[in-house]
Amino acid sequence: MNKESIYKGLPAVILENDRLALTFLPTYGCKLASLIKKDTGREFLFQSPLDKLTPPPYGAAFSAYDSSGFDEVFPSIDACPYPFGKHAHIPIPDHGEIWALPWKHTLHKDGLGITAEAQSPILPYKFIRELTLQGPEIRMHYTVENLDHEPLEFIWTPHCLLACSTATVLVMPEKLKEIMTVEHSTRTLGPWGSRHTYPITTSVDGKQIDMSRTQPITDKSCEKFYFTTPNKAGWCGIKHTDNADTLTYRYDADKVPYLAIWKTQGGYRGDYNIALEPCTGEWDDLYVAHKIRRAAVCPPNGKYEWNFTMIAGQEK
Repeated sequence: MNKESIYKGLPAVILENDRLALTFLPTYGCKLASLIKKDTGREFLFQSPLDKLTPPPYGAAFSAYDSSGFDEVFPSIDACPYPFGKHAHIPIPDHGEIWALPWKHTLHKDGLGITAEAQSPILPYKFIRELTLQGPEIRMHYTVENLDHEPLEFIWTPHCLLACSTATVLVMPEKLKEIMTVEHSTRTLGPWGSRHTYPITTSVDGKQIDMSRTQPITDKSCEKFYFTTPNKAGWCGIKHTDNADTLTYRYDADKVPYLAIWKTQGGYRGDYNIALEPCTGEWDDLYVAHKIRRAAVCPPNGKYEWNFTMIAGQEK
């Protein structure tokens, strides 16, 4: 079932079945603002205390606006210049372009899907997300259309901030054994580029810590790290040990090979959330990713497509 609604003062689309209820904001980057698992009533997405949301203008600083829910980040995470070709040096805004654009959307006739697209005002591409709801699964098919005769390079990640508590743990493939920090404000992992074993490592003050665990909000810490090897398993997830609710991501590992983790445990604006960030490139900055040949490449006048699924489950 789908229906038009209002959410925190903005036009919204609600998509739901007997398992899940999803709320989208087409005028706010088609943000997934709420994801509720009906049998336990859990809201998986981080929610800010704001009663009203204001859509950002193009090029806004991400930190100046509401950061709840799931925003699409493309074609870079960090602000940077586009790295090459005739579009070289065109500035890409903080967290990319499309989170701060209104999207066109079409509801599927069966009531269980929404297709939405955004088009850059400065770069030659369309970004399309076709989403369907099937049981406990949110299935998304993404297409980037390059509208130019030059290759298009990009980083995409689902900036999906998840509500958390000290009962929340990361669930990762066993082969992911090392991480590298890219967060300058960390008090735990050391300067940008510092490498650590995962999940157990030693902090800069000599304490042994488990990076798969979530610390309390009183920790006032902030972490962002990448696993240093590609995630060839094509999945990652979290588990809430208080009631065994799980959220698992499954995706095309060849198209989305890198994996980052964001944790703010009171250290950024006082927020308390975590994010699993499968990425098409490293290390948050498209200009850097181009230099080290770790950006995704859409061919001239071609397409780059991938699948990404979120599964809300229950550990037995």
